Amino acid sequence: MSTTPKTKAATLALVQALIAGTQKHFPSGSFTLGGTSYTAASLVPILQGLANAINAVNAAQANAKDTVATMQGSEATVGPIIGSYKRFIHASFSSVTQTLADFGLTPPKVRAPLTVEQKAAAKAKSEATRLARGTTSKKKKLAVTGNVTGVTVTPVTAPTAAPPASPATPVTPASPSAQPASATPSAPVPGSATK
Repeated sequence: MSTTPKTKAATLALVQALIAGTQKHFPSGSFTLGGTSYTAASLVPILQGLANAINAVNAAQANAKDTVATMQGSEATVGPIIGSYKRFIHASFSSVTQTLADFGLTPPKVRAPLTVEQKAAAKAKSEATRLARGTTSKKKKLAVTGNVTGVTVTPVTAPTAAPPASPATPVTPASPSAQPASATPSAPVPGSATK
């Protein structure tokens, strides 16, 4: 089981508390810890050494963050200048390899000219790609039109308000003696649902 906390802040707090407690309760005490004898006067500097080391790391990390932020700001400012300067050097000494090397630059790669067979293959591939994609020139695109037949134009008019519906009048059922059971059913009553 580890007795040391996992974070620097917790470790620092523990060490400082141990130092304060030792100075308060055992100012002239002696201890045997892990088989080694210590006095309060010899134990406190050991604990203080760890506290000093943690404080030094914290300060270094804070300084490192500030230093990194300063570097990133400098890169943002100087980066475009470096890019422009490199382009200027390449333009000035594009064919002088040794001079470019003095600046830490390499000459741009010279593109090898294509052979006749490579040019023919590239042209064939390009034409096949245009055909597969249906790519045409501007003039050919202008010649392409759509054909529409049988267009019916329906005018749009504002809908008129429907007259209010009159309430349905109840129909009195016919008496059983007046209509035999085998007679055809009467017309459905308005407003009633039929299945």
